[in-house]
Amino acid sequence: MFGQTVALNGVVSAGASVTLLPRFDPVKALEILRRDKVTMFVGVPSMYVALLHTVNQIGPEAVEGIDIRAAMSGGSPMPVEVLERFEKVFDTTIHEGYGLSETSPVVSLNQPDGIRKPGSIGTPVEGAELDIFDGQDQPVGDGEVGELVVRGKYVMKGYWRNPEATEAAIRDGWFHTGDMARRDEDGVYYIVDRKKDMILRGGYNVYPREVEEVLYQFPGVVEAAVLGVPHEHHGEEVGAVVVFDPKAIGDRSIDDVTKELDAFVQERVAKYKYPRHYNVLDELPKGPTGKILKRELTLNA
Repeated sequence: MFGQTVALNGVVSAGASVTLLPRFDPVKALEILRRDKVTMFVGVPSMYVALLHTVNQIGPEAVEGIDIRAAMSGGSPMPVEVLERFEKVFDTTIHEGYGLSETSPVVSLNQPDGIRKPGSIGTPVEGAELDIFDGQDQPVGDGEVGELVVRGKYVMKGYWRNPEATEAAIRDGWFHTGDMARRDEDGVYYIVDRKKDMILRGGYNVYPREVEEVLYQFPGVVEAAVLGVPHEHHGEEVGAVVVFDPKAIGDRSIDDVTKELDAFVQERVAKYKYPRHYNVLDELPKGPTGKILKRELTLNA
């Protein structure tokens, strides 16, 4: 829905042209960005990661002749470290947005003529109303974490032939997204994490995205995913699956680099939040749209 509405319908309605890739390939994407003189790039965060990694492998010449004037990211949260690196390497600005297939899909955006805060999903677009509810469907205050809810002309009427799911998702006119979020004093929204991805460790809530943001700050981490690991005493333990850039590792062993990463994270997050288990892979599993598939990742305590 993101590609259909933003990349295709948006371009057609503006009378512009669009180049589509049957399947995302960073080397091919760089060629097309140069060949077709593309001025706007639209993709999910893992595509930005892949482009940065490819440029790092090829060198600065990989971006010669490319003039991306603006970029849009959606589909999943964009790590701030990735956003800032991409903007520097490609000399552009990324506008991160948010939405779901059930909301047609865009409901908020770091809008070009409005407040823009890296790490946020911006402010509601025209026709959409956002709020944050607690477990009793009551609004929470600015700065508090709750479930993001949406209402407005973009929200679906219901799930096809599934009234039970519709009733569970849409209550009192509000669509419950299943995403945990907060709103700051400027009315800007931030996704904390998926409600179902939250890790409950010894009675404390751990939101994977917060830990992933720190993992991406470590030099040499290309991709990262944090997930819960069943634990006899704590209920769940925090685990991380990472992909390292071989060039950044150099002659060091994977074990040594992982220990350095562990120390790096421990210095930057609370004691109950840092991963106790690490797996290192060559690549994280992704779906057809490029999203990281956490459900295919496993870690053993």
